[in-house]
Amino acid sequence: MQPQRHHARQTALQILYEIDIADHPPGHALGNRLQTQDPPLPAAPARFVQQIIEGVMNYRERLDEVIGHFAPEWPVSQIAVIDRNILRMALWEMNFSDTPVKVIINEAVELAKEYGADTSPRFINGVLGAATRNQDAMQALLGMTQPSLSSRS
Repeated sequence: MQPQRHHARQTALQILYEIDIADHPPGHALGNRLQTQDPPLPAAPARFVQQIIEGVMNYRERLDEVIGHFAPEWPVSQIAVIDRNILRMALWEMNFSDTPVKVIINEAVELAKEYGADTSPRFINGVLGAATRNQDAMQALLGMTQPSLSSRS
């Protein structure tokens, strides 16, 4: 686990939590958190935080569809705010970064252990595991795939 990347993910999770709970504008929450971070994040991890926040916010509805698909017994609005945002971050990173999937899942589970309930790590691991086993469905829900010509008859 790279300490700076882990710290960046912690910061991104805190910002997403604030946005979800307090409905603060993403740019305001991001700027405020990065300015008041003690100690301040170096430039590269700060950029990573910004990428996560922008990515999750741009794809939030579709990420929630993915979560709903792979956790059908839980309406997304009823999933704990921490768990929901850990899942959003991990699913975004799985599809829009070059970070290895095993690293993303490990980081998500670690965040769940740090910030979530006792059952959070298992829940996070289960949803992300199901999503990785069905990449086609996940990418279709994110709008990343186009139907093949043969399926458009």
